Amino acid sequence: MSSADQRRPIIIRRKKVVHRHHGGSWKIALADFMTALMALFLVMWILSSSSRETREGVADYFSMPLLASMTNGDSVAMSPQVIPGGGPDVTSQQGERMRIDLKRQTRPSEQQRRAFRNLQQRIELAIQQDPKLRGLRDQLRFDMTQEGLRIQLLDDEQRPMFALGSDRVAPYLRDLLRTMAPLLNDLPNDLSISGHTDSLAYLNSNGSYSNWELSSDRANASRRELIGGGLDSDKLLRVAGLADQVVMPDTQADDPINRRIELVVLFPSVAELIRHPGTLDPRSTPPTSNDNRALMAGPLENIEARFQGALANATTAPSDEPH
Repeated sequence: MSSADQRRPIIIRRKKVVHRHHGGSWKIALADFMTALMALFLVMWILSSSSRETREGVADYFSMPLLASMTNGDSVAMSPQVIPGGGPDVTSQQGERMRIDLKRQTRPSEQQRRAFRNLQQRIELAIQQDPKLRGLRDQLRFDMTQEGLRIQLLDDEQRPMFALGSDRVAPYLRDLLRTMAPLLNDLPNDLSISGHTDSLAYLNSNGSYSNWELSSDRANASRRELIGGGLDSDKLLRVAGLADQVVMPDTQADDPINRRIELVVLFPSVAELIRHPGTLDPRSTPPTSNDNRALMAGPLENIEARFQGALANATTAPSDEPH
């Protein structure tokens, strides 16, 4: 290597990389997402700390019909997309308030629900503490219905509640009903008792004794056992036999589980409705179609001719239905 080459300077060239600015749109999207997430958690926290009545009121508020209108002075221009409200004037919320108030009147209060839950717990505790009744817990079901707290006593092939085809109460069912009687007395609510059977026909009765009579007799036999256990007879408001007409969900009509006794601790509003059933307005009549009104209009001697003409038109008109 020559001395000239050794004296030549070494030049290092660096390429400058310019990064383009990506913009701040992602920051806006992130801010919107975080705001929505914070609002969601805030709503969930408010709902979790609110009472049942408050949550139901919020649900009723958002289920109101929407009013799409434009107001100009004293006149209101209605949109064709408006959904009629609950009152005669869709711009007013009076009808909606009336509907919500009626629902609140028929809806059980939290105090009633708490009293029913307490009754259920006391019945379960009494059964658990009695060695003779402890095995019956699987044959009891508690649920809340529109009428009140329903207590279902279910039959079992291995442990039937009644003798086959009769209303003779099994000893363990007698003990169970008499254990429940004083606990039912602790609430002022009225009671309803209904008997149910499966769809198997009653044999050797020649039609004189059927599941209707059997279910009614079993309901009355349960009533007698409750009274024998100390139940106030004035609390019994309804005793009925429904045969096999009310089938339990997800079962067949001939399933043995449909042989049951149902006790319902009634809500006061339901008991009042049973005692004083409302009647329909006698002035209201079923709606009549225009064709029927036209057919029945006019002198009496023309009705038959009109009917014959209508019948002829109906029989000669072509039909698109498959034969």
